[in-house]
Amino acid sequence: MSGLAELAARAEVLKLSRLLKTPPERLDFLERVHPDDLRRFREQATDLLFDGNLGVLRRMAAASRLLPGPVLARIAERVFGPALCARVAGLVDVPRGVEVARRLHPGFLADVAAELDPRRASEIISGIPAPTVAEVAGELVGREDWITLGRFVGHLPEPAVAASLARIPDAALLRIAFVIDDKDRIDHVIALLPDERFAGLARAAAEHDLWPEALDLLTHLGEPARNRLTGAVATLDPDLRAQATAHARTLGLPLL
Repeated sequence: MSGLAELAARAEVLKLSRLLKTPPERLDFLERVHPDDLRRFREQATDLLFDGNLGVLRRMAAASRLLPGPVLARIAERVFGPALCARVAGLVDVPRGVEVARRLHPGFLADVAAELDPRRASEIISGIPAPTVAEVAGELVGREDWITLGRFVGHLPEPAVAASLARIPDAALLRIAFVIDDKDRIDHVIALLPDERFAGLARAAAEHDLWPEALDLLTHLGEPARNRLTGAVATLDPDLRAQATAHARTLGLPLL
């Protein structure tokens, strides 16, 4: 595979290990599989996990309509727990789901997000207020849960993304971009950053040995954002620029 495909396969293995709750090193052998095949397998595994006991979950979702929103939110946190809430989230009415989500504590919402398949609750996710989303993003950053953050980016409206970016440090942003599910969204997200954040991304890549992540990010940026990031890399010390060039050569990517 090409260097880019190898990077994509590595990201898919990280996401699959999270889904299966197993250390990534146990799945290292899968890094030689094409990333598109790995993604299809991960999505099939997700569907299998979420569709188990579907009849019971649908009855729970239907029964939840009988309870007032504040009561249901309390029951969700104290009785159901994050895993069960994540399974039911995609089965409740969107207005109802948004109403309950608004009443949950950010820490609990972060717990639910880690268990949730965002494809099944995209409309509910997009209805959560931007300040709440930013608080949840801050919680997930504190937990270094880059994979959950990466899975949700493609389901958030621009105000929520912009509010969350303010809570995400530069090194964390590189790690999140590496495992983001919707790679087509990366350029739009990065374009929301102020100019000084590009210098921060370049420094973070150098200081935290995140050149593979930074180079992967570059390949998904349009020309304006790509020029801003390569311009920031060009301002680094020569030794640090040489590190970037060496990583690019190893991956078979254009030299910086």
